[in-house]
Amino acid sequence: MITQSIHTLQKKGFLIAILLLSTGMLFAQEKSQQIKDLLNKYHEYGQFNGSALVADDGKVVFSEGFGMANMEYDIPNRPNTKHRIGSITKQFTAVLILQLVEEGKLELDKPISKYLPEYNGPAANVVTIHHLLNHSSGIPSYTSFPAFFQEQSRDPFTPVEFVKTFADSTLQFSPGEKFSYNNSGYFLLGHIIEEVTGKSYEQVLQERILDPLDMKDTGYDHHATILKNRAAGYEKRGNDYINAPYLDMSIPYAAGSLYSTAEDLYKWGRALYGDKILSDDSKELMFSPQIVDGDAHYGYGWSIANLPVGKSGDSLPIVAHGGGINGFNTLIVRLPREDDLIVLLNNTGGTNLRDIAVGINNILHGEAAEIPKRSIAMELMPVFAKEGVDAGLAKYKTLKKDATFGLKEDEMNQVGYQLLNNGKIKEAIEVFKINVAEFPDSFNTYDSLGEAYMMDRQKEKAIANYEKSIEMNPNNQNGKDMLAKIRAQ
Repeated sequence: MITQSIHTLQKKGFLIAILLLSTGMLFAQEKSQQIKDLLNKYHEYGQFNGSALVADDGKVVFSEGFGMANMEYDIPNRPNTKHRIGSITKQFTAVLILQLVEEGKLELDKPISKYLPEYNGPAANVVTIHHLLNHSSGIPSYTSFPAFFQEQSRDPFTPVEFVKTFADSTLQFSPGEKFSYNNSGYFLLGHIIEEVTGKSYEQVLQERILDPLDMKDTGYDHHATILKNRAAGYEKRGNDYINAPYLDMSIPYAAGSLYSTAEDLYKWGRALYGDKILSDDSKELMFSPQIVDGDAHYGYGWSIANLPVGKSGDSLPIVAHGGGINGFNTLIVRLPREDDLIVLLNNTGGTNLRDIAVGINNILHGEAAEIPKRSIAMELMPVFAKEGVDAGLAKYKTLKKDATFGLKEDEMNQVGYQLLNNGKIKEAIEVFKINVAEFPDSFNTYDSLGEAYMMDRQKEKAIANYEKSIEMNPNNQNGKDMLAKIRAQ
């Protein structure tokens, strides 16, 4: 009887285990379908075109592609499609730097000049490795230079050559004083890695990270290389697409020149839990706020933030980073406490990946994801461009009444600048005016409107909007620079 009872209990326990396992699988399948439905809706509305991967409790529950990796040959995006990841590159650079610190080859508190003796600019003896890693150096970011995209972005440079283009720049503030996102800093870090190791940044990356982690679908993107499964980059023009402008990949360098896949970035996320590539002490540095400036909490190559869950006001701690480079924008979100990961790689230029990540995070935690709306901005673009101001304003009033459409500040700003760059200055002004009216608490809307008025030679209105922008955000260096330029005329 005792033996029979044990067998009965064992059988019941086995059945309970099977039942629990089946229930878990059903929950995972349900989450996967909800994520797919959400991303399908974003894709339908032209707001996501790329590859996505989601891990829940460390296990992949969703991995799919949406839309086309190449629109000209109708090649679909897949989980193994290679996308340029832009500034997600910075976390790889940060790990390489911290590895060299662990080996005693670099010191975080030592200045640039210790490792780059030929660097003779104002930053040489006052900006440290620490300042470069957390964007507090005060060195101007080369991507913000007025003629960068027109005059430099298509030309190849060696690291030594390109550093000279910004080395003599005046510091925008005292190092360590505040946070200001900066591609120049991470370019310098790549150059320092090369000088200290005697190898190219690409070779060091391959030997120290990509090979040990078996990340065979990640690397430094060279335009000349025949790269299988490489996604083409596109930009939106209203609801249409164009090929993204060419960018020589020697320019983003250690700040943004890598390509990867959703699947490889999952490997990367898993590796960051262990000690194969970095010690616990170094990871603590990387994932802790090394600078806190307003809403900016930045470690080394990662932003530290919170992601909302549902409508209760609750949130979960995350470490995350986005990337934007001609034709691509990307986002990686790690929730270390939950062991969750969200990877979004989009190859149609700027789109709001954070909203998608919030929706996916809600699904993972049993909450409803907010359904996206069609873009008012994208509908307005061709009307303003082809039919003029009156038609554009009329279309805007019509769309505002339609509950299936929504308006986003960044999208309207994007449309305004597309019009501005195409010589449609009057139309751009009206789009920026709509953005100011819809988002009056955003300093950036006034900054953009000020620029449009400046290009239209409406000096007083330009000054008024730039002053308003700076009043709302005293750290708006671009606004200060443009205001000084206008007043000097």
